[in-house]
Amino acid sequence: MSTARSRAILALCIALGAVLGVAGAGMWHARSDRAAMEQIVRDYAATHPDGGAAPSAALRSAVEAGWPGAVLGNPRGKVTLTEFTDYACGYCRGSVGDVAALIAASPDLRVVVRDLAVLTPQSEDAARMALAAARQGRYDAFHAAMFAAGNPTPATIAVAARAAELDRPRARRDAASPEVSAELARNLAFARQLGFTGTPGWMVGNAVFAGAVGEGELARAVAAARG
Repeated sequence: MSTARSRAILALCIALGAVLGVAGAGMWHARSDRAAMEQIVRDYAATHPDGGAAPSAALRSAVEAGWPGAVLGNPRGKVTLTEFTDYACGYCRGSVGDVAALIAASPDLRVVVRDLAVLTPQSEDAARMALAAARQGRYDAFHAAMFAAGNPTPATIAVAARAAELDRPRARRDAASPEVSAELARNLAFARQLGFTGTPGWMVGNAVFAGAVGEGELARAVAAARG
């Protein structure tokens, strides 16, 4: 589980998306009434405890589908682990090595990454560039480079884009597209349905859990899903 602040921020995003219908692009840039939003956070947190219930078959299928190209490991793997992540999340950064080790040990593992851009305005900027990178077949390279570069800023996003060898004019166009906006809104909606109130969040098989749980716990969940 991430910090209490990140849990509150995610709850705020979810609540604002439900109330205002603007769960996608630009939400964080439109903040105007901090006190009112903090009240939404408190109200939401009081009525939505941390999740963990098994997802329905339809929800699981939709979540596992992922954004084309936003996949690590074996794209045709028999077992799918889905990670909800934010490039500004230190716990997510700490989980990068765990996921890499798990992929190395599990040739049949497909890891779907869902960019949950909620912690900072730059989280969204980085997520947009990541989804644009996926359209160039460079998601894995950008994903690794972005976490290695540090917290998302215009400078670190540019560093990661260069490291991933993106066609940057094309990437900027794709990052600003309505399709990417819709995907970020979908990811937020899925997080809400799964009961996540922080990042990272995980789903594998019928198991849903949150936090930087470590390679061992992830491996056990994958083994259980494998059957």
